[in-house]
Amino acid sequence: MPDMTKSDTATVAPDAVSAAAAAPQPDKAEKARSLWGDAWQDLRRNKIFIVSAVLILLLLTITFFPSWFTSASPTYGDLANHYLQKPQIGKVFSAEWLGYDQQGRSVYARLIYGARTSIAVGFGTTIVVTVVGGLVGMIAGYFGGIVDSVLSRLVDVFFGIPFLLGTMVVLNSFQDRTAWVVIGALGFFGWTQLARVMRGVVITTKQSDYVQAAKALGASTPRILFRHILPNTLAPVIVVATISLGVYIGAEATLSFLGLGLNGVSWGNDISDGGAQIRVAQWIMLYPSIMLTLTVLAFIMLGEAVRNALDPKMR
Repeated sequence: MPDMTKSDTATVAPDAVSAAAAAPQPDKAEKARSLWGDAWQDLRRNKIFIVSAVLILLLLTITFFPSWFTSASPTYGDLANHYLQKPQIGKVFSAEWLGYDQQGRSVYARLIYGARTSIAVGFGTTIVVTVVGGLVGMIAGYFGGIVDSVLSRLVDVFFGIPFLLGTMVVLNSFQDRTAWVVIGALGFFGWTQLARVMRGVVITTKQSDYVQAAKALGASTPRILFRHILPNTLAPVIVVATISLGVYIGAEATLSFLGLGLNGVSWGNDISDGGAQIRVAQWIMLYPSIMLTLTVLAFIMLGEAVRNALDPKMR
């Protein structure tokens, strides 16, 4: 009996070793991805994000390199030869492709150069709103108490002023409305929503263990705010800022349509000019309206895609 057991063991052992060697070895454990890594993986598979990102990339290219798309001047008008000339659809990317307006200016050239104005105002306003609203919300949420009460009431005061009405009142006092003036007016009344978002996120984040540990170790307040709290509150801020960017582009066009926007080439100005000629020359108003709609929609869709990717509850 003992000999048989030894023989069986000797026979089985090599087979077990061979089977173990032949079995596929488990792969190395993947490195755990961060919130941003997971979000990027989701965004890469999101068709809405891809479409909106491609459209925004095209708009940014037009903004920085308008001469790549047209050699015509957006301000030169030839009334003798180009007054309300109809679009020449076959002449793609030429000055007469989308027709001419009542001053003999190329609609296509104004469409290209108008993108620079709208995108610049949108990005500039978003930066101002993000910085001002982010700082106010972060200070109010972190310190609490009397500081929070004072800043929250300040936010309520600005929130009670209609956004477009307040901006119109400010812009009406300026004769020369440059891009910086419009950005300042929009940012002056537009920072409240982001301040509220930042305040709520900071109130939640400051209760985290790593923030309490930093306080216990004697970290200074600026270090806690900008090293520990700010990086962990960027996700909702980025979402709100991205969606708001499209809103500010639409607001600039609305102000220009009402005659209180930029003194220059702008989609809003062209839409306003086209309204007077809509019965005889619909293309003057049509093409800027399409570009404005696509631009605003692209940024809103991008913001929605980023929000869904960064919010675990949306997955």
